[in-house]
Amino acid sequence: MRDYLENKYAEFWIEAEILFCIYKSGTHLDLDAAKIVVKDRLMAQLDIAYPVYCDIRGIQNSEKEVRDYLAREGSVLARAIAYHVHPPVSEGMLNFYLRRSRPTVPTQSFTSKEQALSFLAPYV
Repeated sequence: MRDYLENKYAEFWIEAEILFCIYKSGTHLDLDAAKIVVKDRLMAQLDIAYPVYCDIRGIQNSEKEVRDYLAREGSVLARAIAYHVHPPVSEGMLNFYLRRSRPTVPTQSFTSKEQALSFLAPYV
């Protein structure tokens, strides 16, 4: 694992065997941005699967093709994903995404970091 990786859209690091992915405030997630985020996340992981804490509160908006792409590619090398959301906007958007995409790994949304990390604990 690289100690820390950052791009225009998000920052990544591993702490206590959990991969942290924090989207930057005001992020517009189009398909090109999503591909960069996934590429950099996989680079940070060095081909090791981790439970993922993903704070999406900074995402301002995303496109349908992005959600479809992330449904396929976003869970590669993830044991489980806990999304930290800000109700009601990101929570509603994510819950719709989860119902439609049916992720291949255990995935839930949370409004607190503590709840999200508790969800991930069994997957460490």
